[in-house]
Amino acid sequence: MLLLHQKMGKMSNNMTASFQLNDAVAYHDGQFPPENLDLAKIMPALLAAASAIARYDQMLKNMHNNEILLAPLRNQEAVISSRMEGTISTMDEIMQYEADYAADEYAEHVRTDIIETLLYQRTLKNVQQAMKGGYPLSASLLKTMHQQLLSYGRGATKSPGQFKTEQNYLADTFSRKILFVPIAPEKLADGLQRLFDYINLHSDPILLKTAVSHLEFEALHPFQDGNGRIGRMLITLMLWQSQTISEPHFYISGYFEEHKNRYVDLMRQVSQTGDWNEWIIFFLNAVESQSIRNLQISENIRNLYEEMKQRFSQVLSSKHALTVLDFVFTYPVFRNSSLAEKTALSPATANRFTKALHEQGLLTVIEEGSGRKSTRYSFEHLMNLVRV
Repeated sequence: MLLLHQKMGKMSNNMTASFQLNDAVAYHDGQFPPENLDLAKIMPALLAAASAIARYDQMLKNMHNNEILLAPLRNQEAVISSRMEGTISTMDEIMQYEADYAADEYAEHVRTDIIETLLYQRTLKNVQQAMKGGYPLSASLLKTMHQQLLSYGRGATKSPGQFKTEQNYLADTFSRKILFVPIAPEKLADGLQRLFDYINLHSDPILLKTAVSHLEFEALHPFQDGNGRIGRMLITLMLWQSQTISEPHFYISGYFEEHKNRYVDLMRQVSQTGDWNEWIIFFLNAVESQSIRNLQISENIRNLYEEMKQRFSQVLSSKHALTVLDFVFTYPVFRNSSLAEKTALSPATANRFTKALHEQGLLTVIEEGSGRKSTRYSFEHLMNLVRV
């Protein structure tokens, strides 16, 4: 999908000629929130999704250090969600960048796709911290998220932190047809108010509410760019704010990417027909499927952690073995110097530890040290579980 930001009247002649508007579906004025949902039809999917996400959340509650163990899932979500918008990067590229640069450092020689993907991960983490600090989920918070998400790269020229002031369109780049016309800019403020009134005040079950809210946000398409990524973050934030998940670790983009055509068609169908039921069932199926997948990945990570506890203790024979283990789970690609800096180990001790782990096949050298740069290692046992 391609998001076009110009008004039709401001398009070039070539753009006007190459994209057709005659088959476009327009925003569903007056049909939000939906009033006539078929709960009997929706209920089986709702119960299955609720059961699956409850099992996933129970696993989160049983993890004494889920922030460490599930940090790779946040990067995985950033890669997939960004990829859905045409920003192509890999887990390895993201991890290698983080191994070499500070959190607020943007290297000019690095592909912008990598930095844009990192910004997704950091934006989600920052907004979760803000909500922990008492900031409500609101239009204002969305603008802050958007400002961070588009603070660097291609998005920096697309009004970061500002709602749209011109009509935008969703178009199919292959058929050269405009498929969807979101809400008009002059109606956006009222549309956002209705959305957040629904999120904060409506009594619908939270999974149903999240399904409806995600589609409504995408149909409003309030920003010039970055709407898809913000909309998918909204899912995690709503589930966490409602305590459906006890920790902010639920990521759904994998399912949406695998079923992208269906995802887009059903969202468009809501505005075309007024029928929200099929979309909601699709969304609930996504929650169920992704809960099962996230649970499996998380359990694999936890099992690996328990296995590596023993291995690291045996290899290092040190009271610092668990500290090193936690470090490599948090930073599965790292420079040797970073291990010393972040764990307060001496450089000599850090070097001794990584060499021992490498000799035992627990770490892989991906770049030998040279000059001022220390050796870069990868913890492949973990990377193999989370690569996408």
